[in-house]
Amino acid sequence: MSKAFDSIKQGLEEAVEFSKGKKTKAVVHKFGPVDVKNIRAKIGMSQNEFASAFGISVSTLRHWERGDRTPQGPALVLLNVVAKEPKVVLKALSN
Repeated sequence: MSKAFDSIKQGLEEAVEFSKGKKTKAVVHKFGPVDVKNIRAKIGMSQNEFASAFGISVSTLRHWERGDRTPQGPALVLLNVVAKEPKVVLKALSN
């Protein structure tokens, strides 16, 4: 339990330092905006197929494609990975 606590504590300390603008050993991933409609088109899926395959509501997908909303957090990460490796993600989700 002590090892887990130490790891969590270190992560929190690095996050605090990073938020203050200080350099840390923390790895920070920044994801830019994605063109959801283009990603879906490259995979060759309908809106219903894409939404079902990746656990997204069709309504949310439509909002993203129209530009009414933009994906945030984990959805943005997923879409960036899908854009780069769609077959790998589909394979991982099918198990």
